[in-house]
Amino acid sequence: MKCAAKKRSRARACRSLLAALVLSGGALAGAGSAAAADQATPQRAPAAQCKGGQLTVSGTSGTGQARVTVVNKGPKACVLSGFPTIALAGQGAPDRNKPLSVSRTGSAKPVQLAVGGRAASQLTFPPVLGEADGYCASGAKPIAAPTMVVGVAGTKTQIAPSDGGNFAICGNSVRATAFRAA
Repeated sequence: MKCAAKKRSRARACRSLLAALVLSGGALAGAGSAAAADQATPQRAPAAQCKGGQLTVSGTSGTGQARVTVVNKGPKACVLSGFPTIALAGQGAPDRNKPLSVSRTGSAKPVQLAVGGRAASQLTFPPVLGEADGYCASGAKPIAAPTMVVGVAGTKTQIAPSDGGNFAICGNSVRATAFRAA
């Protein structure tokens, strides 16, 4: 914009208008300049999928539930999505290993994990009722195992119950939420 005014008051008004436009981000610049600015900003490549070797998996448990936490131990950021796989494990007793069917709760969305970043999934087991030997409401015999094997990003990690006892469930399924940032 050119301020070619003959009168001093019009020239001052024109300069004020130019200054206001510059301070407001150049409203006259139009969308073409915004697109050029976006192109000038370097675009980052999306992070690669997390691999088991870069993750630490741990778990805490309570009655009828467990929380699986995953930490990216590096060396780079990664993306985790989906649900864990779960099996009950007999620690050396193959006849007590039992893969469980995972009923997925919620939709899986990619979770960007910076180095040191965390994600978690909540597991809920069909409860064993009563004390000690317990029973299932369905009449089925409860299944118990001293550990659980959690599959995340192509790796499997064995987790023990927080209370030192056994994981006990009725049936052969577990509900799991999708991984979310924790």
